[in-house]
Amino acid sequence: MTDATDQFETRLRQSATETEALLTSLLSEAPLPDEIGRPQNLMAAMRHGSLNGGKRLRPFLLRQAAEMLGGPKDAALRVGVALECIHCYSLIHDDLPAMDDDDLRRGQPTVHKAFDEATAILAGDSLLTFAFDIIAAPETELADRLKTELVLTLARAAGAGGMAGGQALDLAAEKVTPDEAGIVTLQAMKTGALLRFACEGGAIVAGATADDRQRLRAFGEKIGLAFQLADDLLDVTSDAATMGKATGKDAARGKGTLVSLHGTAWAEQQLDTLAKEASALLEPYGTKAAILQQAARFIADRTS
Repeated sequence: MTDATDQFETRLRQSATETEALLTSLLSEAPLPDEIGRPQNLMAAMRHGSLNGGKRLRPFLLRQAAEMLGGPKDAALRVGVALECIHCYSLIHDDLPAMDDDDLRRGQPTVHKAFDEATAILAGDSLLTFAFDIIAAPETELADRLKTELVLTLARAAGAGGMAGGQALDLAAEKVTPDEAGIVTLQAMKTGALLRFACEGGAIVAGATADDRQRLRAFGEKIGLAFQLADDLLDVTSDAATMGKATGKDAARGKGTLVSLHGTAWAEQQLDTLAKEASALLEPYGTKAAILQQAARFIADRTS
């Protein structure tokens, strides 16, 4: 293992620990000001769906982008946690019987299995709305204009024109297989939109220039494509014990992916290309970009 890889993995673990600690604190049963109460079972389901391990990659990307551009660390941590709430809500809802119908998530029972379907829906709803609470709260020490920009950009990434719309396209793809362009659009929405926000959001937290923000956005788009391509490849080549969730689902449902269209060798080559292109976008930042460049390679090469 190289020094750069070792430093990246150390930073990733540290960020995950800090993200988990703040999320744990925010999801306590003690009501916040203006909250009437926090039902015990609902809070337990929210914690089950969000405090179950994971690499916390999206908050990590946001924090690293903000740090590279000189942004405030505490605010970046809080916005990263808000982003993780959105991501976890989406997983809870995606796992429901009406959607992907999964029993396992990160090696543990999914929320609707550990609790029930109604509680899982409400836990997802609550995490979704709580994300915007975290950004808007006074504890997130950013200028109001930056908070507004974060809320708008995250809402666009998570809603009908982003992640949620991508899930709708994904469900439709089980009935009518899209062409290659359709698959790319689906994946850019369902998976790529939040990863793109993670990188662009870090630039917003830092109050960066429009040029910096666009460069980080483009970086996020590249790694978003790589993340989903790696996921599709692992669905073919890995197993449930390694992944912590069911594999082989795409083939079983006849769902078209870029891997099914082009094969595993093409996918591996394309992942290498995407990692290199993403890394090249950050060359103007010199050594400050090293961790994010390592992240691009990590996403392309991941095994779980």
